[in-house]
Amino acid sequence: MTIKPGAFRFNTDSLKLEVFRGEGDAGQWEEIVATSSLTQTGGTRAVLMGGYYPVGNHQDEIQYINIETCGNGLLFGELTVSDENHVNTGVGDRTRAISCGGSKSPGVYTADMEFITMASTGNAVDFGADLTDLKYGMGSGGNSTRGLIAGGNTPGGTKIAQIDYVTIQSTGVAAQDFGDLTQGKEYIAVSMCSPTRSLFGGGNTGSRQDEIDCVTTSTLGNAADFGDLRHDMSDHKGGITSNSVRGINMGGFAAPANVSTIEYFTLATFGNYKDFGDLPAIRSQAGGASNAIRCVSMGAGSPAYSNDIQYVTIATAGDSKEFGDLYAPRGYAACHSNGHGGL
Repeated sequence: MTIKPGAFRFNTDSLKLEVFRGEGDAGQWEEIVATSSLTQTGGTRAVLMGGYYPVGNHQDEIQYINIETCGNGLLFGELTVSDENHVNTGVGDRTRAISCGGSKSPGVYTADMEFITMASTGNAVDFGADLTDLKYGMGSGGNSTRGLIAGGNTPGGTKIAQIDYVTIQSTGVAAQDFGDLTQGKEYIAVSMCSPTRSLFGGGNTGSRQDEIDCVTTSTLGNAADFGDLRHDMSDHKGGITSNSVRGINMGGFAAPANVSTIEYFTLATFGNYKDFGDLPAIRSQAGGASNAIRCVSMGAGSPAYSNDIQYVTIATAGDSKEFGDLYAPRGYAACHSNGHGGL
């Protein structure tokens, strides 16, 4: 029997209502979540895990903000497995954030995964399994079931195209091969998700790129071309910057300089960027996160390290506004929010 996308069933084992996403044998049943980040944490939390602050200082701190309420960042806890780590990337769902891969002090590539519980504070816990490779500088994707870790740089400086996927709630299960990006790249400039799609824009293949790769999150397979960014660009936002309708790209490095431009994309429609507004200054290597209403840019690593947090209202084009300050200046960190567009 062929199951059509959008079909419902009641799983008598888990006692959960599920919906079928995908096509045929490549599809899967996913739990319908009848809750929200508001009921779980009092709002949408964004976390910034690890990062870098000069000179030679890889960081293990985890900081957090509540995206609905402007204010300063607070200390959440510390990374414990990969410890002092940066250029890691973040995936997760409404209850859990996972720090994946990275380069830890003193410049050691890692395949580690460790997680935190979003509703509490405290130190990270070993996920119990690893990525498929030692790597850093990846893009993030995912939905309420699985997280995607796209591209990256591996030992020897090889820029890879492979996309890993991990089942977020299945600790002890290693990441698996999902498919490939259109080409090998590191420092994905922007990651954007709806509940069905994950998009990875730009990156460095040896030269900066403007193309956006698109995959269907609940299936397996290689990426297709979605459209283009405004600039040939690389960056490390470390998290997902979209709601379920629009993706937002705030700044980045467009050789030979950083930019302050903000652009947006309609996730359901293949196509190129549209102008949104500007940041108050050029910046890159800032942490990125979002909920249904806002997208935030946290800190920066270039042209100077910063603790400044800026935000935009996703549905309304315009320049960014002041949100507050991080607990400490930070760039090149992993990020996650429990309300991004893929959930």
